[in-house]
Amino acid sequence: MLADRVQLAQNVTVMAGAYVGAGTRIGNDVVVGPNAALVSDVLDRGGDTDIVVREGGSIGANATVLQGVTIGVGAVVGPGAVVTRDVPPFAIVTGSPAHISGYVSTAAVATDFQLRATALAADSLPYELGRATVVGMPVITDLRGSLLFDEVGAGLPFDVRRFFLVYGVPSREVRGEHAHRELHQFLICIRGSCRVAVDDGTTRGEIVLDRPDVGVHLPPMVWGTQFDYSADAMLLVLASDRYADADYIRDYDEFVLTVNGG
Repeated sequence: MLADRVQLAQNVTVMAGAYVGAGTRIGNDVVVGPNAALVSDVLDRGGDTDIVVREGGSIGANATVLQGVTIGVGAVVGPGAVVTRDVPPFAIVTGSPAHISGYVSTAAVATDFQLRATALAADSLPYELGRATVVGMPVITDLRGSLLFDEVGAGLPFDVRRFFLVYGVPSREVRGEHAHRELHQFLICIRGSCRVAVDDGTTRGEIVLDRPDVGVHLPPMVWGTQFDYSADAMLLVLASDRYADADYIRDYDEFVLTVNGG
């Protein structure tokens, strides 16, 4: 059932029993599964209550998307999920409330990788993940314990001007979701584990950082997202310069346009 003011682009499929609320805007090549509910017109919360489903998105059977939510390009809402917040591009969300359980590749992306750091042999590093690079760091171990080290110009590909530490992140929360115009970053999960998804506009990839001697270098113009933090995770990020808000690209459409020279 389609309510008033629903905007459907090309090649949209709305299956039997689905309800699409007033003001919902659905992009090209979207599938809304059977008995899904996009309830943009149920509650009066004020502000923008419309639901937006960007091109290539998919809403699973019996899923519910609440008002004011944007489903990003190519994102997948799993069957029965209840989506209360915006879904990043290409994310897979499941559960109630919905949380990110993975990422998908799309036709616009040449290759998709998924790696686990603990499964990587030393002789396989460095490993190119599109324009991002998975890097191993030297470790010295004896009876006194282990020492991990690296040097600028050896393993670290840039001078470090800043660092920050991310910890205490609830497992369903997502960090990152941006690219940098000039900044380099190097991510190391020094305790526990987290998943890092990277996208350079041509290649998408994902790595589980679950050992302290393997990090990932994110050069400029790579979209990075970190999610699925373990309860004890501590993610150390080394940066090539001081914080500058103007260096961030936080809108994925702007990133795609910029990285493709638009």
